[in-house]
Amino acid sequence: MTDLNALKYTAEHEWIAVDGDTATIGITDYAADQLGDVVYVDLPAVGSELSAGDVCGEIESTKSVGELYAPLSGTVVEVNEAIVDDPSLVNDDAFAGWLMKLSVTPGDADGLLDRAAYVALTGGEA
Repeated sequence: MTDLNALKYTAEHEWIAVDGDTATIGITDYAADQLGDVVYVDLPAVGSELSAGDVCGEIESTKSVGELYAPLSGTVVEVNEAIVDDPSLVNDDAFAGWLMKLSVTPGDADGLLDRAAYVALTGGEA
């Protein structure tokens, strides 16, 4: 089980797990619930250089289409092909269904939201 308090979050409902200079990124269960059944995920190519705040992908559900934003600047080192092949995995367990991994500068995630701030942002629904 994922320790949700060890993750960082964005106002765009992404979670970030930082291990050294690698950030693993996914969307929160709150976002997955709001989207409904996820049917399509478009992720950046491995090797893509992203700047924090860039639109880098798309998540489509039966309810709507949402953009995926880069929470940190870095280089895409891996994408979760299992999610691309079966987007419903996001709904099964949003915190296990990571989307991509970025090579980042350690410490860049320090300015992101902690769990308490993210829960407050969602009105306590996260």
